[in-house]
Amino acid sequence: MKKTEKRTVALAAVFALTFGIAPAANAMHIMEGYLPVQYCVIWGILCVPFLAAGFFSIRRTINEHRKTMILLAMSGAFIFVISSLKIPSATGSCSHMTGTGLGALLFGPSAVSILGIIVLVFQAVLLAHGGLTTLGANTFSMAIAGPFVSYGVFRLLKKCRVNRRVSIFLAAALGDLFTYCVTSFQLAICYPSEAGGVGASLIKFLGVFAPTQIPLAVIEGLITVAVMIGLESYASPELKELRFIGEEK
Repeated sequence: MKKTEKRTVALAAVFALTFGIAPAANAMHIMEGYLPVQYCVIWGILCVPFLAAGFFSIRRTINEHRKTMILLAMSGAFIFVISSLKIPSATGSCSHMTGTGLGALLFGPSAVSILGIIVLVFQAVLLAHGGLTTLGANTFSMAIAGPFVSYGVFRLLKKCRVNRRVSIFLAAALGDLFTYCVTSFQLAICYPSEAGGVGASLIKFLGVFAPTQIPLAVIEGLITVAVMIGLESYASPELKELRFIGEEK
């Protein structure tokens, strides 16, 4: 990353820390109007440095690896399609696969923040899936937290010389599950339990999501592995350009 890009990301981070830390007041795609205004603003501001880094990441990919633009577009389409298949939840949110693990493994987690927010805007406007007021919270959980976990898990397992397909499966599945851990936390701090506070509320939300989200995470892991196998067969030059395959050699 160039000095100007680092400075921009750093300034965005300072902006987020300055305005994102605010006291709580009276107090998965989270639906429109479900979060208090203060939390909508805070989560939106916290997304700013990640989005700035994602913009530079995608720009660098376009400039240096133009042949991979189709894969980048496909990653965004994959997120849109797979995360649009939702199972309603009684908590005011919903359970669904995220699809962000694929893009995180191919282009890095920062790039997925941009793909994710674009997807979330289209889903909020066209499908009433999520909302514009809760865009920041949904972006942070699905397009930032989950992808970073997926990428970190994959890199760690790769260093441990774990089988590539097993690593892809675990990275996608755990990234999906972590998204809902973050979503549960976002809901818990807004609606703490009268008996037990945020901790009890967090356990409650996790318990509501778990029966549907754990199987969905497993399914997403398997689908991501299947897609990667297809890409290795039909898009190996692009994967080599991204250094996703061929590094061991």
